[in-house]
Amino acid sequence: MTVANMATGCVGDTTQSMTPTAPRQAGAMIDTIKWGASIAQIGGYAATGFGFTTWALPFFAVGLLGWLAVGMAWRDRAIVLIHLVAMVAMLTGLATRG
Repeated sequence: MTVANMATGCVGDTTQSMTPTAPRQAGAMIDTIKWGASIAQIGGYAATGFGFTTWALPFFAVGLLGWLAVGMAWRDRAIVLIHLVAMVAMLTGLATRG
């Protein structure tokens, strides 16, 4: 990526087109995954808040995997990192549970 491309937020050959790397250009499928994952995570928070801890983990797992996929599709390292850390924390918690 050239300095000019980094300044404009564009990738590829800028002489042909100016294609922004903005996540909103990702498409309907990514939007569906993003919203589904968000709803699943809200379900996990609600399940935890109301004491349904058995239901919380599956909701959180679906949300976590969905957002991990979105982060990878967007090539957003911050989203990928936070969800990888959350996944490791969840798996560690499961492994150490009596």
